[in-house]
Amino acid sequence: MARNFTRKERLSAVSELNVTPLIDLAFALLIIFMITAPLLQQSIDINLPVETARAQPPPRTEFQVISIDANRQIFWGTDPVDRQRLSDLLDLIALSDDPPVIQVRGDATLPYQEIVNIIDLIKSKNLTRLSLETRAR
Repeated sequence: MARNFTRKERLSAVSELNVTPLIDLAFALLIIFMITAPLLQQSIDINLPVETARAQPPPRTEFQVISIDANRQIFWGTDPVDRQRLSDLLDLIALSDDPPVIQVRGDATLPYQEIVNIIDLIKSKNLTRLSLETRAR
């Protein structure tokens, strides 16, 4: 039986909902999900072994602070030192089995070359664990 799509009254409201575009959208989304779902799972299922012993936490790191103030005075911790004494102290640290991290603190008004000279001195003693302290904004 054929359906008549003409309305008797043209100004009356349509009480039917056209669902054909919604079904097309649903099928398009279904196809997209069917294609992308296998691509989302790219991990390999592995039965991992169980850990029998807990890992030991790393030992506390020791720091040695070298500070340079605005007057270019060098400090080893809180003690003022000259370049020769600093070199001797770095030699002593270099002889230890586990040397501490050398933390260099320099005044912001110092020329950059002053800091580089201290870093060169530290590196010449084969001390590679180095930290430059800065201020957070």
